[in-house]
Amino acid sequence: MNAFTRLATAVSLVTLSPLAAAGEVEVLHWWTSGGEKRAVDTLRERVEGQGHHWKDFAVAGGGGEAAMTVLKTRAVSGNPPAAAQIKGPDIQQWGELGLLSEMDGVAAQGEWDRLLAPEVANIMKYQGHYVAVPVNVHRVNWLWINPQVFEKAGIDQAPTTLDEFFTAADRLQAAGFIAIAHGGQPWQDGTVFENLALSVLGPQAYHKAFVELDVATLSGEKMVEVFDRLQKLRGYIDANAAGRDWNAAAAMVIEGKAGMQIMGDWAKGEWTAAGKVAGKDYQCVAFPGTQGSFDYNIDSLALFRLRNAADREAQEELARVVMSPEFQILFSQNKGSIPVYQDLDASALDSCAQASIADFREAAASGGLQPSLAHLMAAPGHVQGAVFDVVTNFFNSPSSDPRKAAQQLAAAIKALR
Repeated sequence: MNAFTRLATAVSLVTLSPLAAAGEVEVLHWWTSGGEKRAVDTLRERVEGQGHHWKDFAVAGGGGEAAMTVLKTRAVSGNPPAAAQIKGPDIQQWGELGLLSEMDGVAAQGEWDRLLAPEVANIMKYQGHYVAVPVNVHRVNWLWINPQVFEKAGIDQAPTTLDEFFTAADRLQAAGFIAIAHGGQPWQDGTVFENLALSVLGPQAYHKAFVELDVATLSGEKMVEVFDRLQKLRGYIDANAAGRDWNAAAAMVIEGKAGMQIMGDWAKGEWTAAGKVAGKDYQCVAFPGTQGSFDYNIDSLALFRLRNAADREAQEELARVVMSPEFQILFSQNKGSIPVYQDLDASALDSCAQASIADFREAAASGGLQPSLAHLMAAPGHVQGAVFDVVTNFFNSPSSDPRKAAQQLAAAIKALR
């Protein structure tokens, strides 16, 4: 019996209870870093501006594991929040429990089907009904560079291939810098692994491995190469990386202590919060070898069934605010992401966001648009957890065998099917 089956059994024994205050919208999320907090504050201000009360339910932890643990406890007790940051296939699993509220009326009024790309809209639906609202689109396959550090290390251009990436890392180390800023947490290890996988496998084989969960691809020679590259990359990370938060790793690059960071575009929110300017103080480039691909992570708020009419009204207003053009631009400016629909005037966004919008369109037209495994878009949480276990164990064991790791990865996922 998996975690969601146990939760479904528990939920059947309780009834939903109304929130305490009329017109209250309680939102569970893990947007707690500097840039993320500025982003979520834009949402709170607009909901409160409509006369509703915002109850913030922030649970720290960049990968969201702690937040999901708290959410399951609340759901079992019959007291879920109005909205929770839930992503990808996990939305479907919550929908199966019968806990989510249909937002078809709000969606029809706002023309969500017309505005959203099918890849985005389908994720927000359960059995054809909208039960979640997309907040933004993140690109995971970014490499963040401090150009001043590169210049000091004698590197005159950003790497475009893995060979160039490792050559740059060698030069950064030789110049006395930390080559790659990283936080030793499973979701961060998974993010690095995912970028390497997309680079080595390409978008089609990546899809077979992490969406179709094809055992032959998961254990094949290219996956062995992915683990080999991951092992090499581990040598460019400092000894104090274990347990470091992602935003602390970003700060190392911002402050000139490290040259590069492999991280989704939420990292840009930290550069923005530090007063840095894209294209001048930092560079954003597609992770080497992934040009033409867009590894996406969509932040979304799943909407839970509520009994109180005023609270339901506040919940619907939350959905309307999230999909408003003004909010989409402001949130992306602070979060580092791009809007969920593309026919907006995005001239107020920086050069990294402009590049991301163009790359999203190109990838959507060419088959390069792929869901993130590390960020719960490609497969449910139990699959993600199995991958994280293999990757993190390998990452923290320098003498591990890449071939054996690929076999373990395939075996771990096969056991879940």
